[in-house]
Amino acid sequence: MNGTVPSRALLATALAPTLLLTACTGPTEADATGTPTRIVLADAQPVGEFDPVNGYGELGVSPIFEGLLRPESSGDDALPELVPALAASAPEPNDDNTVWDVELRTDVTFSDGSPLDAEDVVATYSAVIDPDTASEVAGSYSMIESVTAVDDHHVRFTLNYPYYAMPARLTLGITPSEEITPGPAADSERNRAPVGTGPYVLADLSADQAVFEANPEYHGTAPEVTELVILSVPDDNTRAQRMRAGNIDGTVLPPVTAQTFADVDGTEVVPVRTAEWRGLSLPSDHPFTADPNARLAMNLGVDRDGVVENVLAGHGRPAHTPVPDVYGAAHDPEAVFEYDPEAAADLLDEAGWEEGPDGVRVRDGDRAEFTLYYLASDNLRRDLATAFAAEMLPLGIEVDIQGASWDEMGENSTEAGILLGGGDKPYDLDTQVYATLHTREADTPTYENPGDFAVPGVDEALEEARRTLDPDERVEAYQRVQRAYVENPTYVFMAFVDHTYVAAEDDWDRGPLVLEPHAHGVSWGPWWNLSEWRR
Repeated sequence: MNGTVPSRALLATALAPTLLLTACTGPTEADATGTPTRIVLADAQPVGEFDPVNGYGELGVSPIFEGLLRPESSGDDALPELVPALAASAPEPNDDNTVWDVELRTDVTFSDGSPLDAEDVVATYSAVIDPDTASEVAGSYSMIESVTAVDDHHVRFTLNYPYYAMPARLTLGITPSEEITPGPAADSERNRAPVGTGPYVLADLSADQAVFEANPEYHGTAPEVTELVILSVPDDNTRAQRMRAGNIDGTVLPPVTAQTFADVDGTEVVPVRTAEWRGLSLPSDHPFTADPNARLAMNLGVDRDGVVENVLAGHGRPAHTPVPDVYGAAHDPEAVFEYDPEAAADLLDEAGWEEGPDGVRVRDGDRAEFTLYYLASDNLRRDLATAFAAEMLPLGIEVDIQGASWDEMGENSTEAGILLGGGDKPYDLDTQVYATLHTREADTPTYENPGDFAVPGVDEALEEARRTLDPDERVEAYQRVQRAYVENPTYVFMAFVDHTYVAAEDDWDRGPLVLEPHAHGVSWGPWWNLSEWRR
C-alpha cells in the first residue's frame, strides 16, 4: 500500500522543512528545563494509512488508537494477556460463546474531545464487516453477525457460531462514529486525519514523515516521551547508515544487517520473538508440487537449523507447522520434518521422479521445476527464497526465484510458490492457523491458503477447535491439525523469525517486550509501549 499526502497540504508543506531538518540533525532528549522529549525513528514502510477500519492498530498496539482490550506483556517468550483498555471489565460470553457483552469505561474521550460511547464501537465494527467498506481485515471478523448498543456503555456482539477466541478480536482500534463515512476504507480521510483515544495524536503528516504529540485528552497517565517522529525510509542500507550516523533513535533492519551493530558503541541490537512464520506456499495446479510425495520430499530436504543460523543470523527458530511452542500444550513437538536429504531423494525416486539429462527430475514429461515468487522489495524474503532454491537443487528440483508485486503473485498463486509470512494475529491459536490451513472458499482472501490445497481432517479439526467450550478438546483438536498436516504438507514452513531492531542506548525504563505478530516496524519492537516509558 502506498502512503498519500494529506489534504492538510498547506500545513504539512509549511512544517515539513523544519521537521525534516531537526529529524536529520539527531535525536533530542529532555534537558533540565523539561523540554519535551522527542524520539526519532526510521521505518521501512510508508507513513499514513491510519484507519482502524482497514486494520491499523488492529492488535491494540498503536500510538493513536485503543481497542476494547489490549495486550499486557510479561515478555516476548509468552503470549500476552488481553486486558481491558476501553472496556471496563473482561468481556462476558453467554453459555455457548455465541453472544459476548462488553461494558465500556465512562471516563474516556477521543482526541477531538468527544466522549466514548457504545455507538462508536458499533460503528467501527459495523464498518469493518460492511462489504461496501472493502476492509482489508473484514475476513478476520466473519464470525460477527451483528454489533449492537444495549445502552450508552454496553456493547453486544452476536456471532454466527460459537467462537471461544472472541477476545482476540476485541483489540481493534475504535474511532468515533461521526468519523465513519461511506465508501472504501482505503480512500477514507481517516487514513490522514485519525481520531482516537490513545496516548498520542497525529500532529503532522507528509509524504515521508509522521509526527505524533502527546494527546491532551488521554485518559491514562501522560507519556513522558511527548513527541514521536517516524520517518519513512524504505531502503535497508539507508536506515542503517542513518543509525550509524546517530541521526535517529532507532529502526528496524533485516537480521544480518542488524547484527552488524552488535559492537557499535551507543547502540544495541534488540531481537524480539514472534509467532510469525516464514515459508512458502506450494501451488496446487503445478504437476510437481501437486504430488504429495514431492511436497513431503521438499520438507525433508530443508535444513531449517541452517536457515536460522545463516539467513536469520541466529534470530529465529525452525518452523515445521504454523504452530510455535508458545502455544503450550496445543503445540505438538512431534509434528516435525527431520532434515534428511537422502530420504527426500529416495521418496522422489519411488514416486517416479527420475533425474533428467540436465540434472532436473522428470516424470511423464513434467519437470520438477517451479517458480517461487517473493515480494521484490523484501530482502529477507529474497534471501529465504534463495536459500530454499539452493537446498532443492541437489535433490534435482529447480526453483526459479522471482521478485514480484503482491498483485502479480496473487494472480499466479495456484501455479507458482510464494514466499510468505504468517501469524498476523497471534494472540490466539485460532487466529494463527485457521486462515493458513483451512480449505479456501468463495470469499477467502487471496493470501489465506493461496496454494489452494485441502488437507484431509484439518478443516474438521479447525472447526471443532474454534467452536468447542472444552479447553482439553480444543488442545486435542489442534494437535490433530498438526499431525494431519505433517502427513500431507502443503507448504514448506522454514522458520519462526525474530524481528530485529537497532536502538540508541538510553536510560529509559522501557518495560518488557511483547511477542510480535507478522506486522512489525517501529510501532513495535522496544517502542511498542512508548507511552509507558519512564526515567
